[in-house]
Amino acid sequence: MPVVVVESPAKAKTINKYLGPDFTVLASYGHVRDLPAKDGSVNPEDGFAMSWEVATDSKKHVRAIAEALKTDDTLILATDPDREGEAISWHLQEALASSLKKGKKVARVTFNAITKDAVTKAMKEPREIDRPLVEAYLARRALDYLVGFTLSPVLWRKLPGAKSAGRVQSVCLRLIVEREMEIEAFRAREFWTVGATFKTPRGQEFDARLTTLGGKKLDKFDLPTATSAEMAVQAVTSRTFAVQSVEAKPASRNPYAPFMTSTLQQEASRKFGFGAKATMNAAQRLYEAGHITYMRTDGIDMAPEAVAAARAEIGKRFGAAYVPDSPRIYKNKAKNAQEAHECIRPTEMSADPESLRLTDADQRKLYDLIWKRTIASQMAAARMERTTVDIVSPDAQVGFRATGQVVQFDGFLKVYDEGRDDEEEDDARLPQLASGEALDKRKVTPDQHFTQAPPRYTEATLVKRMEELGIGRPSTYASVLTTIVDREYVKKDKNRLIPEDKGRLVTAFLANFFHKYVEYDFTADLETELDDVSAGERDYKDVLARFWRDFSAAVAETADLRIGEVLEKIDDFLAPHLYPLRADGSDPRVCPTCGSGRLHLKTARSGGAFIGCGNYPECRYTRPISTGDEAAAAVDGKVLGQDAAGNDISLRAGRFGPYVQRGEATEAQPKPDRASLPKGWDAGSLTLERALELLSLPRILGPHPADGETIEAAIGRFGPYVKHGKTYANLPDVEEVFTIGMNRAVEVLAQKLARGPGRGAAAEPLRVLGDHPDGGPVQVMPGKFGPYVKWEKVNATLPKDITPEAVTMEQALALIAEKAGKSGGKTKAAPKKAAAKTAAEKKAPAKTATKTAAKSAAKKPATKKVAAKA
Repeated sequence: MPVVVVESPAKAKTINKYLGPDFTVLASYGHVRDLPAKDGSVNPEDGFAMSWEVATDSKKHVRAIAEALKTDDTLILATDPDREGEAISWHLQEALASSLKKGKKVARVTFNAITKDAVTKAMKEPREIDRPLVEAYLARRALDYLVGFTLSPVLWRKLPGAKSAGRVQSVCLRLIVEREMEIEAFRAREFWTVGATFKTPRGQEFDARLTTLGGKKLDKFDLPTATSAEMAVQAVTSRTFAVQSVEAKPASRNPYAPFMTSTLQQEASRKFGFGAKATMNAAQRLYEAGHITYMRTDGIDMAPEAVAAARAEIGKRFGAAYVPDSPRIYKNKAKNAQEAHECIRPTEMSADPESLRLTDADQRKLYDLIWKRTIASQMAAARMERTTVDIVSPDAQVGFRATGQVVQFDGFLKVYDEGRDDEEEDDARLPQLASGEALDKRKVTPDQHFTQAPPRYTEATLVKRMEELGIGRPSTYASVLTTIVDREYVKKDKNRLIPEDKGRLVTAFLANFFHKYVEYDFTADLETELDDVSAGERDYKDVLARFWRDFSAAVAETADLRIGEVLEKIDDFLAPHLYPLRADGSDPRVCPTCGSGRLHLKTARSGGAFIGCGNYPECRYTRPISTGDEAAAAVDGKVLGQDAAGNDISLRAGRFGPYVQRGEATEAQPKPDRASLPKGWDAGSLTLERALELLSLPRILGPHPADGETIEAAIGRFGPYVKHGKTYANLPDVEEVFTIGMNRAVEVLAQKLARGPGRGAAAEPLRVLGDHPDGGPVQVMPGKFGPYVKWEKVNATLPKDITPEAVTMEQALALIAEKAGKSGGKTKAAPKKAAAKTAAEKKAPAKTATKTAAKSAAKKPATKKVAAKA
C-alpha cells in the first residue's frame, strides 16, 4: 500500500482517518534536512552549491519512511501546499534517494483543507514536485544563510555585544527603531477647540464643534493658546444661533474580505492581544484538525462551493435580507499567484464555534474570529444615513457643525466588525432638526489638546506596515518577530514593540555601513525577484550571483574598520536618543560630574555599551544608554534625604541601571553602601524611605529553628531570595524581602530542599505528559530560568506563550526534536578548542567567500555560530 508522508503526527492522524487501512501515513516532523551551521554550507565559488545534512533527530523518521518503502512501491508526498511544503517534499525525495531507485514511484499531492473530500480528491490528482517553487526556497535559504554567516561575524568583531543580523529581521528591526526615534524627536504642539451644547425647541440636546470664527473657517492650529480659545468662547456666548442647513446622505459599508495570513495576524493581535507566533500556532492546530483551510496564504478568494455554502448558512441563520443578490468576489492581491491559495476559512460553514466545542482557549477564539469574518464577507452591506448640521449666528461670523449617523440596516455588522489600531470617535445620533430653527445655547466649553507622537508599533501594525512595503512574506512574519524579541533587540510592553539598546546599536551599524541592505525598497525588490523565481520567470542562481557580488564587496570594505570609528558613527546616528535635551537647557553632552568632559558611547569587555566621560580615568562617570533609565540619569546625584547618622542618601545613574548610595567615597571607606533599584521601581518617584529599605538589605531574620544558623533575605542578580547556609530560595515578589517572617522563610527553604539541594539534584516534575515514541517519559520540569520539557538527556525550554499546565505532548515532542537537532542529538558537545581545531582543519578558504571578501572571511572566528534564518 502507498506510503503517504506529511509534516506532523496530528496531520498524519487526521489524514489516516480519511484514507483508511489501504495507506500508510507517516510524519516527517517538519524539515528533515538543513544547512549545517558552519562556514561553507553555501559555496558561492561553486555555483552556490548547498551542503545539506539530515538532522540527528530526523534520521529515525527518514529510516521509518525508508523501512515502509521496502514493501511499498509508491511514495506520496502530501506536505503543505506552499513553498515551504514543496521544499520539505523535495528534501524527503532527496534524503530517500537510495530507497527510491528500484522502480519506486514518487507523487506529490496537495490539498487546501484536511477534509475527506479534499484529501481523496488530491490523491486522484498526483503531480511532480514543482521545481520553480523549490528553487525559490533554495534562493531564500541561501540568501538568509549568506547574510547570517557573513554579516554576523562582522557584527561580533566591530560591535561587541551584537548577536546576529538577518536579511528580513534587520529591516523589520529598522522599522521599530526608526519609529522610536520619531517618537523621541517629537515635540508636542498645543491647540484648542471649542464645543457647545445646544437645545432644540423640542427639548433635545446635542453637541457641536466650532468650525467658523470671524467669518473664516477654522484650521487645526488657529486657536493655539488658552487666550485665543477664551476669546472664541466670548464670541460664541455673545451671539444667538439657528440651524442653517440639515443635510442627510445615505451611505453603505461593504464587508471585509476573508482572512489571509497577514490580516488574520493583525486582527488576532487587535482583538485578543495574540502575537503572530501564537496566532499561527493556534491556526496550525485548527488546520491539522480539519477545521479550517490552509493558514499560510496571500489569497482572499474563496472556492465557489464555499461561497455557496456561506450564502446558504447566512440565509438560514439571518434571513434572505442578509444575503446579497449575487455572490461577493474578492480579487487576489498576491504578487505571485502560483504561491497564492484560497483564503483562510472554515471547512464547514455550518460548524459555528459553539458546535465545535474546542477545549483550547486560543483555538476557540481564533476559530470564532475566522468563522465570523468568513460568514460576514458574503453578507449584505450595512446601510446607514449620515447627517451634517450647520449652525450659524445671525451675522454669520460664528458657526458650528454637528455630525451623526443612523444605522438603518446592520447587514454584515450583525456578525462582525473589524478592530481598529487607533481609537476613533463614532458619530452620535442627532435629534430631529429643521433648517431655520432657533437653538438654545446651553454651555460653551474650550478644550486644550496637544498633538500626539506617532504610536509605537504593535505586532498588528508592524505586520501591516511590512505588508505595505512588501518586506517578507506572510509565512515569515511570525518567525521574524519572534527572532528579534528572542535576541533581545526588541521588547514587548503592553503589546507595544520597543527597541532595546542592542537593537538600536545594530540598526545604527547597519544603517551606516550596510545601508543598501536595510533599505525598504531594496528588500521589497529582492522579494519580487524571488517571487519571479517561484513563477519560473527568473533563474535563482542569477539572483544569488547579483546579490553576492555587491554584498561580499560591502563586507570586504569593513575589514579595516576600527571599533572606535564604528562607535563614532553610531554615536552621531543615535545622538538624539543618547543625549536628550536637559530641562535646564545645558549641553547634554557635557559630563554632569566633572563639568568639562564630553560624553561618548563606549563598550565594555563584557560586550555591553554605555555612556562614559571622555576624561576617563580622571572622571569615572558612566550611565546606561537607554532612555528607559533617563529618569535616573536626570536626577543623577539627587539627594533624597539623610539617614539617622546624617549621611546623605542619593540616587545615582550607573552603567547597569539606577542605584542608591549612602554618603560619599572616602579614604577610610572607598566603597560606600550601594543598592541597585529592583526591576519595575521608578527612579523618578523613589522616596527616602524606600531607599533606606534597599540599603538595609540583607535583612537578618534570625537563627533557623533546626540548626541555629542565620537566615537572611536580600535581592540578588536573579531577584529576591532567602538564604540559609549555602541554600538559596527565590521569592516570588520583591516586596516580600522587606516583610517576610521566620515561619514563611523556613517554609520556602524547606520547599527548595525538597526539590533538591543543588543544580545537579533531581527536581520533581510538574507534569508527566506520557511516553516518547522512542521510549522514555516526557516530563514538564521546573527550572531556574523557567519551565522546560525533558526527555532523557534533552531539555527544551518552554516558549513564553506556553504554560506548563497547557503544553501538549505534541508541542513537547516538537520542542524536543528542535532542541535535539540544534544540539546534534544526545551526545555531549566537543570542547570548544577541539571544535575550533576541527573546523580549522576542515575549512576550505576558497569555498567560503569570493576573492573580494576573502580578507574579511579570513578574520571570522572559527568557533562562532549564528542562526542564519531571517
